[in-house]
This record gives sequence, structure tokens and C-alpha cells, in this order.
Amino acid sequence: MVDYFKDLKILEYVKSNKLNSLLNVDFNEYGNLEKKFEHTIYESVDSNNTTPYLPEFDDQARLHYLATSRKAITILEFGVGHSTLVLADALYKNKQKYEEYVSKNLRNSNPFEIHCIDANEHFLKLVEEQIPEHLKEFVHLHYSKVVMGKFNDRICTYYEKFPNIRPDLIYLDAPDQFIAEGSVNGITTAHTDRMPMTADILTIEHFLQPGTLILVDGRTANSRFLKSNFQRNWIYQEDPIADINTFELDEPPLGFLNKKYLKFCLDKNI
Repeated sequence: MVDYFKDLKILEYVKSNKLNSLLNVDFNEYGNLEKKFEHTIYESVDSNNTTPYLPEFDDQARLHYLATSRKAITILEFGVGHSTLVLADALYKNKQKYEEYVSKNLRNSNPFEIHCIDANEHFLKLVEEQIPEHLKEFVHLHYSKVVMGKFNDRICTYYEKFPNIRPDLIYLDAPDQFIAEGSVNGITTAHTDRMPMTADILTIEHFLQPGTLILVDGRTANSRFLKSNFQRNWIYQEDPIADINTFELDEPPLGFLNKKYLKFCLDKNI
């Protein structure tokens, strides 16, 4: 088992990186940083909700820590929210430390960029308005519809389009199960007893380079669907306590450039 967060002390990390200030949260009003918010049985599947939940700082600290400890260069985020600002801040810090090394040693046409795709124009607008001025150059927001479809004859959903990038870190926290259009054989995810089941990452699996890391927020059924259909060698882990799932593409380097990238993201001395 790979423990990506063994050295992470959440409270200290949030404070030292000022994630509360970034997300405009008063600690005195927030309460216990490591306590998950408890929702009613239907709150998380409320299709009429237009109000973002308060940030869960254990989740945000893990995201920021993962992006900085693995020296993420290009991030693909499915969904927008507090995480968008947190990941953009991680890229800001990575750029300060590694811009010269990346530009001279690695081939990446979208360095220090986070590309976020969402089918909810309301939430896209909210996030766009919240991006601090110094982080705007890092964030690229993309709107796309979500449609029902199939992968290997299994019913799932797809974004109609997404950014033409090669990410080294992917964060999966969308789409909303109620936003998919259409149906397949009468089946749609827009039902309170169903669950998100996106296949987008499967369609670009062959483009991803060894060392690519995927973090899934909850969505364990979707994670197991991905695991069942991936064709390459992924290290897969479920963390039911943190309610996250991770994938790491564990293969020999594709060539000398990928080998240099793997050294960059794994070597603590760079």
C-alpha cells in the first residue's frame, strides 16, 4: 500500500499554507477541521441544490499536499469548487519552486495549469468570481454538457468535450449524477438511487504517461467501474475513512522524457 499522506498533519498544513484564508473561512466559526459534515440521506443527491457546501479542510489539505508533494505540473479537474482554488494555489507554489527545472528538462505544453470541466454553468460562474487575481493565470474553466452513453456495453456518462491536455494529476469529483442528458435503454443516472458513473478517463487512458495520479472524491462505485475497465497497470487503493480512492499508473517509462518526469515527481531532492 502507498500512503500518499503519511507525513500530512492536516491542521498544521492548512494553517501553514493559509488554505482557510484562500477559501475565506474563519476558523473560529468553522469548528473541527477533520470532522466530516454529516448530511441527511438525500442531501447529497438533491438535484435542486445551488449552494456550495462549506469546504472540508481534511479533503482540501490532502489535495494541496498531493499536488505539491508530487510536484503536479498539469491538472485535470472534473468539477469545480473549493478544490479549484486549492489546486491552483498548489500549482502557484510549484511554479515558484520548479519553473526553471520544468522548462529546461521536461516536455509539457501546459505547465502549471489546472483545467476544470463542469456541466453546471452556475457553479462555473461562482468559482470564476472567487479566483484571486494572482491565481487567475493558472485556472482554465471549461463548460461541457454530459450525456448518457456506454463503455464496453456498460451504461455510463460522458462529457461531450474536454480540454486537449496531458495531465499528470487528475481529480475526479463530477459530474452531478442529475445533469446527464438522455438515457440508454431507459436508464439514466438522474435517479436518487443511482450514482455517478463517468467513463471519461477510460477514453484517454492510452494517452496518459506512467506516474499519472488520479484522486477520486468518494464515488467508490465509479472508481470500481474505472478499475474494472482500465487496461493498463494501475495501483488502486480505497480509503473508506477519508472517503477517497486513488489510482497511480505504475509502468516502465515510455522513453527518456517520461523517465525524467518520473524522477522529477518522485525524487525529494529535486
